[in-house]
Formats: sequence, structure tokens, C-alpha cells
Amino acid sequence: MILGVGSEDEIPLADRPREAQKTTAPAQNPLKSGTAAERRALEARIAKMPAGLAAPAKKEIAARLVSTAEHSTLNWRGQYDAIEDLGDGNGYTAGIIGFCSGTNDMLQLVEAYTAEHPDNGLAPYLPALREVDGTDSHEGLDPGFADAWAAEAGKPAFRAAQDAARDRIYFDPAVRLAKMDGLGTLGQFIYYDAMLLHGPGLEPDGFYGIRQAAMKKARTAAEGGAEKRYLNAFLDESRSATRARTGPGARDTSRIDTAQRVFLRNGNMGLAAPLEWRMYGEPFRIPVAPDVTSRPPGSP
Repeated sequence: MILGVGSEDEIPLADRPREAQKTTAPAQNPLKSGTAAERRALEARIAKMPAGLAAPAKKEIAARLVSTAEHSTLNWRGQYDAIEDLGDGNGYTAGIIGFCSGTNDMLQLVEAYTAEHPDNGLAPYLPALREVDGTDSHEGLDPGFADAWAAEAGKPAFRAAQDAARDRIYFDPAVRLAKMDGLGTLGQFIYYDAMLLHGPGLEPDGFYGIRQAAMKKARTAAEGGAEKRYLNAFLDESRSATRARTGPGARDTSRIDTAQRVFLRNGNMGLAAPLEWRMYGEPFRIPVAPDVTSRPPGSP
């Protein structure tokens, strides 16, 4: 899609003001809806579907794509020790997918890691992480937290904990839901990246709210709709939610405009290499499908 200017019909939907939400009820998470028996039946149906993005080579491609958005590099395995405050209101951003001290996922990661490894170097900061959750504050974290994070990232156990938290909070739910919506590998990645970008929230600007808004514009493939039409509607809503944020960095939509939308426009529904895209103006390329050898969790 060419993002230009012109008449109202020529302006992409995502560049127009978001329509007021017509429902006061939050979006629902369909993976947690229904009876226990219905949820078990749903999970059994999803389990029989092709691996899609969960296939090792595709998951490696997804990790590289996300790393270009989060770290401007294809080398996602070199980012376990990364930590900085980006000034975006989320406090410290760290690790392979940008766990944040202000958005609860960093807290979930450190709590789970401490449950398995009580004497780790981040455990003393848990009280402070609980206090700053939902804010951009560093109170109780400075001056030692960043150094402690980097040091802990040298341990395979903490790297494995980052992998596990990524999958539990973001990757697995996004892929399962995309499969439920009848989406192929590209659609599964679009859901995953949106869940990382917007968070797994039920509010209008969270992942489930964005999905709900997109479903009002186009039917999912599972509902008999055209997959590309639905994904364009979803990307419009995701882009619109991003553009509504404050701060120029937080409003950048490169991961949609010059990556995901490019793959969709090219009809690469299987997210197959070779892949070429731009992130923040910088070109990236995956020339061939990754040769994924067996790696233990957390291996560099």
C-alpha cells in the first residue's frame, strides 16, 4: 500500500482518526472463553493444524524480524543482555523482545525465573519491580539493576527463561489464536508482532481490542472471509493504534508499512524466504530459509 496524501478515499484507513469505540465492553480473549470442555476441544483442534509459525525455521524467521524492530539487527540471540530506558514511558526495556519494567512482562519473567532459581542476581529487585509496574519509574532499580540484568544474561538459565516468557506471554497465544482465525504463517506472525507491540490487553488499543475492531471491518478466514482482506484490516487497526500514541518514536510504523504490509502485498502468505524489508529506513534481508539445528533453550 502506498502511503500518500490526497482525497479522503486515497488516505489509508490507518492514517485517519480512529472511530470512537461503539462498545463499552472490553474485547474478549476467545482462547479463554467458553466452558472448560469447549476450550479443550478448541485446543485439540488447533493442535491438529499445521505448525505454521511454530515450525523451527519459521520461528527463527519471526525472531529475526522482531529483532530488527526491537534492536535493528537480525542477531536476536545477541540481545539477551540488552537493557536501556527508551524514554517511551515503559521504564527499562530489556532482553530479546523488549521486556519492560512498566508493562508487567519483565515482572512476570523475573518472578518465574526466581521461582526456579531463587538466588539469582535479579531476585533482590523483585519488590521494586512490583512497585514500578505500570509506570516509567526506576525507583528501587537504580543504580544496580541494569548491570544485574546484563550479568544474569550470561547464564543459560536466564536466557532460557527469556525464551520461555516470550513463548508463554506472546508467541504461543498469538499463534494459537491466528490458527483459530484461519490464518496462515504470515497472519500468525502479524498477530505475534502485534501482541508484542500493543500488549495482550483487552482494551481498544491492546491486541484483543485491535482484533475486535478489525473483525468489524472484515471477516476472518475462519468466518469465510478473504485472508488478505482481513489482514489488511487488522494492520490498519494496528497502525492506527500505534499512530495514536504519544512521542515520535512510539508512533513509528515501520514494522507494518515496510515489512508486514510488503509481505502481504507480495502474497507471501507462508512467510517464505527470500524476505526483504526495511526497518526505520534500514534494509534487511533473509536470503534463504534458516538452517535450524537443534539448540537447547537459552543457547547463544
